Amino acid sequence: MVNYLDPIHRTFHALADPTRLAMFEKLCGGPAPVSELAEDLPVSLPAVLKHLAVLEADGIVVSRKVGRVRTCRIQPGALQQADEWITQRRVAWERSLDRLGNWLEADNFRAEQEKQK
Repeated sequence: MVNYLDPIHRTFHALADPTRLAMFEKLCGGPAPVSELAEDLPVSLPAVLKHLAVLEADGIVVSRKVGRVRTCRIQPGALQQADEWITQRRVAWERSLDRLGNWLEADNFRAEQEKQK
């Protein structure tokens, strides 16, 4: 397994796996025991625990064991850094597209003025 040093890389790596993403999506509805997370997944319970360990190591999910039941929940703010990263790129692309739109409008305006001459 590749050792990702940057937290954003770890976050995207953790959520890139379909099984972990399914577990995360299930937890978006609220805390759930591991047995519930394992339902409907095409992997064994030991595999679910390994996937859960990745999500916990990356700070996306936290779990608490009471008796024999381990309950998981999403760590508040876990995706904040990923959200900020995505937002920065979205804003940059929107600015570029706005400049392109302005340039095209100005070019079309010049072309219309030339037609009217």
